[in-house]
Amino acid sequence: MHLSTILIDHANCELKAAQTAMWLMRTYAVDHAGSEALLAWLKPYEDYVYRGIGTADFARVRLSKKLIGNSDFELGDELIDKMVLLIKEELHHFQQVLEILAEYNIDYVNLSASRYARGMMQKVRSHEPAKLVDKLICGAYIEARSCERFAALVPFVDKTLGEFYLSLLRSEARHFQDYLSLAEKVSGGNISERVQLFGETEAQLILSPDPQLRFHSGVPDGV
Repeated sequence: MHLSTILIDHANCELKAAQTAMWLMRTYAVDHAGSEALLAWLKPYEDYVYRGIGTADFARVRLSKKLIGNSDFELGDELIDKMVLLIKEELHHFQQVLEILAEYNIDYVNLSASRYARGMMQKVRSHEPAKLVDKLICGAYIEARSCERFAALVPFVDKTLGEFYLSLLRSEARHFQDYLSLAEKVSGGNISERVQLFGETEAQLILSPDPQLRFHSGVPDGV
């Protein structure tokens, strides 16, 4: 098993999940001051990963202010509450994976993104509120697939790493439920057709040959 690739991409996925949640809040739910506070919250992590600045010690990094929902978006407060918790958990998981990389003497290096999230986002509609509904459904699928991957990897890794993966299942499952619940509320109607569409898209991505090994990749093709 290509453990170093899996662990590094897992770290990347945790950070990307936090970035996605932040984008949702900045786009739909907070004012300019809140948006700036969110950017500042993630900056030390992004500096470390993308710019090689700073260290992997994020113990003192915090959200600097309480976020207030945008009055123009009815679900703003709920979106903020759920996404702030999600970001806190994803960043904690990111830190944990970095610590595991250090324990395994694996250097953190840049990896290109998988086709998975990009393939899902290609089906997102461009008009609102349909765009937000689709983004939230994509988020739900990504979190659910992460659960599946954590559970699938447990038999093939050592006890310590296996216990870590099992410890992530509950939060990832709640993230899936939060995304799907928000999608239903934003839509105000039945979203089963969109859920099915993204389900079919996601199935194609994970079941077809994939030349690139990543945490969410499809069937390995000569990897």
